[in-house]
Amino acid sequence: MKGHETQRITTIQTGSTTEGIPRTARRPADCLAEDWLAFLGHRWNALILWHLSGGPMRYGSLQNMLPGITPKVLSERLNGLTRRALIARRVHNSFPREVTYGLTPQGAALGSIIRQLYTWANDNSAQPAGHPSLLAHGDDTQ
Repeated sequence: MKGHETQRITTIQTGSTTEGIPRTARRPADCLAEDWLAFLGHRWNALILWHLSGGPMRYGSLQNMLPGITPKVLSERLNGLTRRALIARRVHNSFPREVTYGLTPQGAALGSIIRQLYTWANDNSAQPAGHPSLLAHGDDTQ
């Protein structure tokens, strides 16, 4: 409709039923929680936050802690985390120049949630026999 703004609603068929009624999930298309979950689900983001929860680190140290990450991808991830105000880049007044990355207060709060997820995953790692691992279906894309 011209001149009228409408809120887009995305409907997802789950295939599950409750008492014979198909269950559908409805959410606004601009759901902030989904945006954050997708951002954290992107390869490397949560791991970078996890490592920085131990304290500020230099670029090279982070790269050593993340085997398989390329320098380009690490730079992109650090820039993305900085744009979201989860980490801060600090240039020290020294020679040679030293740059460290550390968590902001928002990043530390999110790091706490990631640590809780880590604990939950370790506590619930046992799977019933014949149950496919969720990790086998993970996204390995960068």
